[in-house]
Amino acid sequence: MKILISDFDSTMTRYDFYDLVRKRWPVPPDDDPWQHYRAGKISHFDALAEIFRRIRGTEPELLELADAMEIDTDLAISLVQVREHGWEVAVASAGCNWYINHLLAKAGAEVMVYANPGTFDPVKGLCMTLPENSPFLSPTTGVDKLGIVHDALQRADQVAFAGDGPPDLDPAMAVPPEFRFARGWLAQNLAQRGERFHAFDRWTDIARKLTC
Repeated sequence: MKILISDFDSTMTRYDFYDLVRKRWPVPPDDDPWQHYRAGKISHFDALAEIFRRIRGTEPELLELADAMEIDTDLAISLVQVREHGWEVAVASAGCNWYINHLLAKAGAEVMVYANPGTFDPVKGLCMTLPENSPFLSPTTGVDKLGIVHDALQRADQVAFAGDGPPDLDPAMAVPPEFRFARGWLAQNLAQRGERFHAFDRWTDIARKLTC
């Protein structure tokens, strides 16, 4: 059995949803939840939840913003290809399933998703909550990616991980270097540590590597 655990934002897509939201609804630097997170003042989950709560507008406007994340146009066929080569695939995201499910459905991509639940209200914004009933609950990121990888390692002969951000470092380090895929912050951090990994530009690159 082979399992691939993949991040979503900036891994299956070109851009992060939270970053597009911050640019669409800018805040003063001293009141930026993301900067508070980077300074260690609040958790990753709390930063994203606060950013999403500040969204104002209509649902069609927010869905249009989600589309601007630019999901890999070949994602659906790439998922089929890796499955044909024996890989089970799951998404593990510290983001919100509200936009993740929208983009996956629009792309025609069916895959298991571990993400934080959320609902949109034009007055209250995108309300993201902790996945209280999940066996992979993390109080700091909502979704325990490392726990998901450890579970996969107990069940599968081969486990791969793909990601781009700070919450992806520990799960990436938990898999063998030959099954470690990174871009963005994660790639830079792994390189600085002298760790081996496969760099990728789009998710299709990962599928190509695992099926060649």
